Amino acid sequence: QVQLVESGGDLVQPGGSLRLSCTASRSIFSFNVMGWYRQGPGKQRELVATIALGGITNYADSVKGRFTISRDNAKNTVSLQMVSLKPEDTAVYYCHGQRGLSEIWGQGTLVTVSS
Repeated sequence: QVQLVESGGDLVQPGGSLRLSCTASRSIFSFNVMGWYRQGPGKQRELVATIALGGITNYADSVKGRFTISRDNAKNTVSLQMVSLKPEDTAVYYCHGQRGLSEIWGQGTLVTVSS
């Protein structure tokens, strides 16, 4: 099975920065699209950002201008750089890979934004 492992979740103060990483057990070329989703307290899981083969990116309106998704094919990783973090960014962040009609989820990493 292909595995996705997230890292980088932490407790951070409002206005702070954090970088999340997702490492795949095989080449990320296995996936048409990779991305990050999150689920905050009392909320539905929502799209944060995606990056497709070829580098096309997509962001939720709530994170545009603050979050940046990137990929490093040599390291089989997808990263999410987060700046100007807000309390409403508090959530479990999940790495996701899509290949056709199949999809893979990571285990999640917790980001808590609080003073």
